[in-house]
This record gives sequence, C-alpha cells and structure tokens, in this order.
Amino acid sequence: MNVLILGLLVLVILILLLLLKSRERRGEVLLLSQQMGQLTTQLNEQLNAIVQQVNQRLKENTQMLQENSRSINERLDRAAAVISPLQNKLGELGEASKRMIEIGKDISRLETLLKAPKFRGEIGEFLLENLLAQILPKDFFRLQYRFKSGEKVDAVICLGERIVPVDSKFPLESFRRLIEEDREVEKRRLYKEFERDVKRHIEEIANKYILPDEGTYNFALMYIPAENIYYETITRQEEKGIWSYALARKVIPVSPNSFYAYLMVIVEGLRGMQIE
Repeated sequence: MNVLILGLLVLVILILLLLLKSRERRGEVLLLSQQMGQLTTQLNEQLNAIVQQVNQRLKENTQMLQENSRSINERLDRAAAVISPLQNKLGELGEASKRMIEIGKDISRLETLLKAPKFRGEIGEFLLENLLAQILPKDFFRLQYRFKSGEKVDAVICLGERIVPVDSKFPLESFRRLIEEDREVEKRRLYKEFERDVKRHIEEIANKYILPDEGTYNFALMYIPAENIYYETITRQEEKGIWSYALARKVIPVSPNSFYAYLMVIVEGLRGMQIE
C-alpha cells in the first residue's frame, strides 16, 4: 500500500512538473510571438519609409529628366535653326568653290596660252586696236600698216601728212620670272634679262618702223598692254636703263593708261585743226 501511495505521489509530482514546464513554454512562445509582431511592425514601417524615399527620388529624377529633355530639345531646335542657314551657305560656298575651280582652270589655260609669244602678240594687238577704235575717228588710224620693206607695224596714227608708228610688245615671260624670284642676286640677273628683252623690242621698232622717208615722224610708240610691265620699264632711270635707251632710240613706251592720255591730247589737237 505504501508503495502504491508512493508511486502515486511520484506520478502526481511528475504530472505537476510537466504542467509547470508546459506553462513556461507557453509563456515563452507568447513572448516570442509578441516580439515577432513588434519586429514585423518595425520592418513594415522601415520598408514603407524606404519605398516613400525611393518614390520621391524617382519622381525628382523623372522631373529632372523631363526638364533636361526639354532643355536638350530647345538647344537642338536652336542648333537646327543655326545649322539650316549654315547648310544653305555651305551649299552656296560649294557652288562658289566649283565656279572658282572652273575660273582657276580658265586662268591656267590662259597662262598656258600666254606662254606662246604669238598669242601674247595677238592679245597686245587686239587691246591696241580696241583702244584706238574707241578714241580716234576711223580716218585717223590704220591697222597692220605695211611699209615698202614688207614689214608691218600693228598700227599707225595719221597726223597731217605724216604717221606715228605704234607697235605692241608684250615681254611677259621675262617679267614673270623676275617678279616670281625672291633671291636678290638672282633677281638682279633676271632684271638684266628683262632689260635685254625690252631693249631688243625697242631696237626692233626703231629699225623697222621709224622711216621718215616713208612718211613717219621721227619717233614711234611702243605699246605695252600691261601696266605693271610698263612701270618696270620706266621706274629705273639709270643712264643706261630701259627708259634712257628708249628715248635715245626715239621710241616712247606707253601703257594703256598713258596711251589713252596721248590719244586724248591728239583728239583735242584734231578738234583744234578742224576749227581752224
């Protein structure tokens, strides 16, 4: 009996211990549940705050992108407004460049032609004839006048009973070499070459066309159709220079401008003769 009672007491004690442990565990679970609830609430609050911050940043970035896009579009519009006229100008420049290239080709061809002495002579004769025809009456000049020797002068001006021979000379090649040279020593040598070339023309005019026995005056005009070449012949007044040599041979160099002045004086003289 005592053993049975003792066994029952042990069983009751075990049951009580199990009940106590079960209550403790339920308390722990309840506490853990409360803590989990609080943690979940905190996490939700933090997550909501993060989401709000992200949304705010996205909104700000979207607005900034829209403003930048508007600014870029405005700049592109302004650039297009500037580029369009520039494209038109570039098109015009392209056309002008093409024309300049064509002109350059024409000039190159002209330079090639001018290297031929015969062509240069024809150009000089044409300019001389054109100037005479513009100023003098037809009866007061003749073109390609032939002397008894068979020599032909480019033109003669008829003044009274005598004539003034006028011959065109165009020493372009020697002049071109002279002006293109920069070295002083070589330039002096080329000037001597140019001087010999011009003096040869002077000598030719004096010998062939100053013929008083055939009705010429005792002088002739050498027409140089380029002002720069003419100035080169008269600027150096050395004793044995071109100008002095020409006057000694009774050949007077004239350019388009100075020849025009000579012709105007002749026209005034002719008017005076008509009045008398």
